[in-house]
Amino acid sequence: MKVSTRGDYASRALVSLALRADSPEPTSVRDIAERTGLPQPYLEQILLALKGAGLVRSKRGVGGGYVLARDSEEITLGQIVSAVDGPIVAGDFGEPHQNGACDHEGQCVLLEVWADVGEHMRTHLDSFSLADVVRRTRGAGGDREPLD
Repeated sequence: MKVSTRGDYASRALVSLALRADSPEPTSVRDIAERTGLPQPYLEQILLALKGAGLVRSKRGVGGGYVLARDSEEITLGQIVSAVDGPIVAGDFGEPHQNGACDHEGQCVLLEVWADVGEHMRTHLDSFSLADVVRRTRGAGGDREPLD
């Protein structure tokens, strides 16, 4: 699996919001873009997708911006990536034992393997909450502890 630019940018934007979760004021798109080094027009599109997925809330007008819709402990990297990229899968090969998927030699076994790989990717990304990333970010100095 390759995490897309959208998935990476969405994760970076939510880490930025999570780092400021104690602030009563929403964070503007411009501030998020400046803090993360992300292009603002693309970031606006990503934040709209994250809003649609229920991961952020927005406030319009002066002093407007974005806040996390849930506690950072309740948001996983898997949810973030899925919100902007769709379901996390190893490939779009179909499901084993459906619609003639097993008509050719070895095909069904490989479909089961690819489905298993996708499940492992989802499980691994879902094992990291946004709060985990924030803790590691705040504790990171010169040496960063490895992700499990």
